[in-house]
Amino acid sequence: MEFIDLKKQYLQNKFNIERRINNVLAHGKFIGGHEVEELEKKLAKYVGVKHAITCANGTDALTLSLMSLGIKQGDIVFCPTFTYFASAESIAFLGATPVFVDCCYSTFNMCHEDLEKKIIETLDLPNHKQKCIMTVDLFGLPADYEKIKIIAEKYNLDIIEDAAQGFGGSIEGKKAGSFGKLSCTSFFPAKPLGCYGDGGAIFTNDNNLNSSLRSLKEHGRGSDKYDNIQIGMNSRLDTIQAAILLEKLQIFDDELVKRNNLANKYLDQITNKRLLPEVPSGFSSSWAQFTLKVDDRDDVQKKLKNKGIPTMIYYKKCMHKQDAFSEQAIKKLDLNTSEELSKKVLSIPMHPYMDDRTSEKIISEVNSIL
Repeated sequence: MEFIDLKKQYLQNKFNIERRINNVLAHGKFIGGHEVEELEKKLAKYVGVKHAITCANGTDALTLSLMSLGIKQGDIVFCPTFTYFASAESIAFLGATPVFVDCCYSTFNMCHEDLEKKIIETLDLPNHKQKCIMTVDLFGLPADYEKIKIIAEKYNLDIIEDAAQGFGGSIEGKKAGSFGKLSCTSFFPAKPLGCYGDGGAIFTNDNNLNSSLRSLKEHGRGSDKYDNIQIGMNSRLDTIQAAILLEKLQIFDDELVKRNNLANKYLDQITNKRLLPEVPSGFSSSWAQFTLKVDDRDDVQKKLKNKGIPTMIYYKKCMHKQDAFSEQAIKKLDLNTSEELSKKVLSIPMHPYMDDRTSEKIISEVNSIL
């Protein structure tokens, strides 16, 4: 049994994916081929924004977004503590200060009440200026942008949406990737829309940010590759990865239906309802992961493994507990919900190509153990 069955996905779409790759091999433009521009147009249309800017990976997408907003040393960016390292790493990489925010127990996403609390607590911090909120659409579910945007406007803060896991999710039909002034995604193979290597993209409706990002991702390029108008980085999406993503984007909505069918089966048939994630009314998840909240997690994980069921823990160590941020901690801030979840979360297999026999075995064993 696979936790995420990428091989089965490939085999079911083998002919079209290989045709796309062979087209790139034939024309030979491995950097900057026409597939990249085609993908950017289709991604922008899918998300519902004016611009999609592809790049080398999701972490670069976050870093480039921060760079385009002028984030630098002394600036504060608010982000969840219960997330993957890349979110906070991109802030620290530019010398800025991440201020960690607690999450909601039911959805795993940033808590708007704690966000405002952390803003108030750091308003008068010497030599620091509050600049930005970095949200994360964790496990496929968009954060509560209606409430977060009210706070952002109140304190004049920009929003960067980390939609690496949330791509394909939505709120009242509005797609993840469209909620921030800048929004980012990752095409890491295990993501809902993944390529066969690294890749990422940034979404925006701002024409000036679009121009700045296209420069920043190519060494701060100006009129040509030997004219540099700012310090940037080398972060281009390879043409072959763009070609793969074009084909996978064609089947993405069908895969989302299958992911949601499986998630609904889990939600309906796992009997211990207190273990289950919540999807608020009007929200749709892309189910990057299906994550339970269990006591005695190590014992449960071991029992499931003995039954042939793989599991994963996202994330067992919060950002404010990471050694890498030990010298950047402003002061002790309460992050109790995130700490509790880090001890309880356990993700079970989730992918659009799971057959009924496999899902029924997982449900049966989860019900038996829990």
